[in-house]
Amino acid sequence: MALDGLVISNVVYELKEKLVDGRISKISQPEKDELVLTIKNNKETHKLFLSAGASLPLIYLTEESKQNPMNAPGFCMLLRKHLNSARILDVTQPGLERIIQIKIEHLNELGDLCIKFLIIELMGKHSNIIFCDDNNRIVDSIKHISHLVSSVREVLPGRDYFLPETQQKADPFNLSYEEFRVQVLQKPLSLGKAIYSSVTGFSPLMANEVCYRASLDSEASTSSVSELQGLHLYNNFVRLMDDLREHNYIPNIVFENEVPAQFSCLPLTCFSELTAKNYDSISTVLETFYATKNTVTRIRQKSVDLRKIVANAIERNTKKYELQLKQLKDTEKKDKYKVYGELINAYGYQLEPGAKSLTALNYYTNEEITIPLDETLSALENSKRYFEKYNKLKRTYEAVSSLIEETKTDLEHLDSIRISLDMALEEEDLVELKEELMEYGYVKRKFQPGKKGRPNAPVKKPKITSKPFHYISSDGFHMYVGKNNYQNDELTFKFAAGGDWWFHAKKMAGSHVIVQTGVNPLPDRTFEEAARLAAYYSKGREADKVEVDYTERKNVKKPSGGKPGFVVYYTNYSMVVSPDIGGLEEI
Repeated sequence: MALDGLVISNVVYELKEKLVDGRISKISQPEKDELVLTIKNNKETHKLFLSAGASLPLIYLTEESKQNPMNAPGFCMLLRKHLNSARILDVTQPGLERIIQIKIEHLNELGDLCIKFLIIELMGKHSNIIFCDDNNRIVDSIKHISHLVSSVREVLPGRDYFLPETQQKADPFNLSYEEFRVQVLQKPLSLGKAIYSSVTGFSPLMANEVCYRASLDSEASTSSVSELQGLHLYNNFVRLMDDLREHNYIPNIVFENEVPAQFSCLPLTCFSELTAKNYDSISTVLETFYATKNTVTRIRQKSVDLRKIVANAIERNTKKYELQLKQLKDTEKKDKYKVYGELINAYGYQLEPGAKSLTALNYYTNEEITIPLDETLSALENSKRYFEKYNKLKRTYEAVSSLIEETKTDLEHLDSIRISLDMALEEEDLVELKEELMEYGYVKRKFQPGKKGRPNAPVKKPKITSKPFHYISSDGFHMYVGKNNYQNDELTFKFAAGGDWWFHAKKMAGSHVIVQTGVNPLPDRTFEEAARLAAYYSKGREADKVEVDYTERKNVKKPSGGKPGFVVYYTNYSMVVSPDIGGLEEI
């Protein structure tokens, strides 16, 4: 898990700064395995979110509020009894374990000062929130663990609290090179696994990071590492621990296609090809990472039906397109049949009855050719037969050419919807896409029963609340990006003025980007930033470079009968940019 001992050390450092000497003013338990402590300190109010969920144990400071149940659970009531108005004395982490201990001072019923500990264990399915007294005796816990569940460690009121077994891992802060060589480099494992299975606090992610910094493959066997490489690996390990010891934290999230991929409290150089964003707070990182990831996952789940419909439609149209191209190729011999008919008319008088072929000079190419004949037919009848073949293939060519253009347009339209589905970040974004699929017959529109014998009426169209992306360029110009074809049309033909600038990835599905100019000319930097937006929000997002066309809005026209988002333009400029929008400010 990414929430390893290193990240937790950053959380502890942040909680120390913000919470120590603060007083607990409110305690709530919105879910059976979650707590929210409201703490007032230095005239500021902080909310500490704690989760012992088996799938997602977490701890971070937040500004969000959660709805509480009508009746507070027993564990919450117990904490309120003991900790209301209590003062936080310290926040610590034993070693680099995934454990946080909050030392709290409070007054008991007799008015005497007492010490208690709130211990948060963030260890996957074994996660727990445990309330202990100053003798390390468990008062209660958010999860009760009996001997039936664990024969190693019971977590029940009245039992003594002790740290869970750490599998005898080494302390990374006090690991000499000789110990590192024995503990890590002599294990018959891959290099990355040898690190995270031998050293406390390290996840596979950070083990891979250490290997990458040492220019070593984390999948390579430890036996393949030379003495010099092992020393180089150890030195990089020590440098990383020095950053941790000196609190040189740089909370960050690594994004892949706008989706959070990884996070850490130290720079992840092993993901240099992806986009990384630094934050001021590790709490912000944790809240952003899991909130965004959950949002993206939820939207992907909700859009799975639409994606399947679009994928099936693309597959059907692709097969149809390939078949039509084959039919078009079969018509290529039509001109040959026309020439055959003309040459038979010109030279057929030389033919003897029953002739099987005619050799004549092709006056189009000035070459002699041999024309096959039906010996049972006259020259005139053979000529007529070839002209009939020519006319049939000509009609087929005209019909198939029209169908190919139509199918190609349908494929481009479906491709643009597929790209728009990838851009969808909220449920509202899916509403317009579903409406577009209904309009063009890919999704059946629902009907509601008519009243008093009247025919069924279409269900009322949903209210559209989705809005285009809105960015501000480095020079202060407003830039808008359509999330789907309807928004593209709206931006280009209703929102933009004739003198505004329009951007679009060249010859590929993507968003329309509009830059409002007002009366000011655009600086080169804004042109480049708008082009980057057009490249990023297009089918070419994964490419290293994308060519982008741009022109004044007045040069962009809507073809008669064109599908949503489809335009034509004949006057434009082009530039090649990287599809990277890092550093652009979104409103």
